[in-house]
Amino acid sequence: MATIGTYSHQDISPDNSLFSSFKTMVESVFYGNNVTPALDLTTAYNLAKEAPGAVITDMPVIHTKELGLPEDAKILVFNDGKVTGRTAAARRVIGQPGIDRTLFEGILRQALYTGRSQKFYRGEVVVGLDSEFMVKGHLLLPTGYETNFYSYLLNFQILTNEFQKLYGNSISYPENDIYLYADPNWSHPDFPHGLALFDPEHNVAAVLGLNYFGELKKATLTLAWATAHRNGFIACHGGMKQYHKKDSKFTMAAFGLSGSGKSTITLAKHGDKYQVDVLHDDAFVINKEHGSTTALEPAYFDKTQDYPLDDEAVKYFLTCQNVGVTLDNEKKKVIVTQDIRNGNGRTVKSRYVTKNRVDHLNEAIDAIFWIMKDDSLPPVIKIEDPTLAAVFGLTLATKRTTAENVVGNVDLDKLVIEPFANPFRCYPLGQDYADFRDIFASKTTATACYILNTGFYKGKKVKPKDTLGSIEKIVDGTAEFSAFGPLSNMSYLPVDGFEVDFSDPTYIDQLRIRMQGRLDFILAQKTENEGYNALPAEVAQAMEKLLAELA
Repeated sequence: MATIGTYSHQDISPDNSLFSSFKTMVESVFYGNNVTPALDLTTAYNLAKEAPGAVITDMPVIHTKELGLPEDAKILVFNDGKVTGRTAAARRVIGQPGIDRTLFEGILRQALYTGRSQKFYRGEVVVGLDSEFMVKGHLLLPTGYETNFYSYLLNFQILTNEFQKLYGNSISYPENDIYLYADPNWSHPDFPHGLALFDPEHNVAAVLGLNYFGELKKATLTLAWATAHRNGFIACHGGMKQYHKKDSKFTMAAFGLSGSGKSTITLAKHGDKYQVDVLHDDAFVINKEHGSTTALEPAYFDKTQDYPLDDEAVKYFLTCQNVGVTLDNEKKKVIVTQDIRNGNGRTVKSRYVTKNRVDHLNEAIDAIFWIMKDDSLPPVIKIEDPTLAAVFGLTLATKRTTAENVVGNVDLDKLVIEPFANPFRCYPLGQDYADFRDIFASKTTATACYILNTGFYKGKKVKPKDTLGSIEKIVDGTAEFSAFGPLSNMSYLPVDGFEVDFSDPTYIDQLRIRMQGRLDFILAQKTENEGYNALPAEVAQAMEKLLAELA
């Protein structure tokens, strides 16, 4: 089996590194007499239909047989309250500086004790869709949240007969199964925004006082990515696709936060100019030994803001969160998308929305694209140096979106740095830097690096057609890059309407400010969080070299 869910009597011991107080506390409640297993999608769907506040629309689910759903299944809608996004401020990771293990052991014990009076449902999934990487996951969620329970079993891979067999023959790892306990009804005066508590080394987490579905999805991925990282893989919060050309293939990954254009780029069909295989638009892992990639989820958890009701993709919606419902002219209940109700309306879409969906790619990555919203950069930049390529991923500059429940007085228009577009990392940042630098430095994979600015450049919005048209030129091998002023190992792709003018001192100043911001971020890692994310000297030196060239 891929991960460990049972133990010999001799292995149940304090000497076994797979056990911890957190793992033991969380797993134990899965076996309580207040827990009911719900291990198939038909059961989960029927439970979700009866959840308080759930809306059963008149919009049919398609591919019900393949998905294991009732033939007459409909799209279900469930709406949250004030919070409709992830709350990063709630995250606490055991083992990181400043986290009091004893304090959180007590908080978790009390939370589990308080939760005993509720009825819970238990579900099982696998995370990772190829025998090269699969982790079994277990979820516990109380009654009243059956819609989230159902969405979870749709988003990850439920253990069908096919996947039971695949999992049984998959590569074994010396890791625990994932155990995720969630209680949205929990509250604590010291944690007014909730608590998402992780013991990543032992693959357990507790999501407390948070009812947004994305918390369950990202908590599970946090643990799966950490497991992958410990076992020879690179954790990736991004999209992966492969273009089939006449005589070759082009495999690319695009890394960006929700709302950056990651899904648009990954799922683009390019007018059927190519056969395009899609691995996933959000979560995958790269095998460091030979560069193959594996998707972690079968479904897609996407924003609905870009999907009008007549969009073809809507046919593949399974559940919706934080969207409206109205009656059409046939008096049928239909969803109201495009964020009319609130920001960050979401859907779990089935894998069948992509014509050529794959779960694993053997070929190494030809190109990595860092998606940014840095208005000092033209739409497309190419980076030639492997160190600099990894440094720009490490200093990926973007903006917060409605996908996040931002706590405090935060300017959402301010540029922020989110290394490798992955706010779910629970190990030192320097390790991801080293992994990505190795990809760019490898003579075997010959992975190229590009930056895509999908925001504004000199006040003009970079539109999807600008980005996708540029990617097509790169895929076709017709992209002709020009020197990016005095900056070595950097060039840009000329795009109509986005002229680059290094004779403009105002532009030079803006570019210098943005590069200095990256350097400031790099240097701050030496002392912030007790130096947990401190970086090698070469990282700062690479950015200092660019600043010197701009002087």
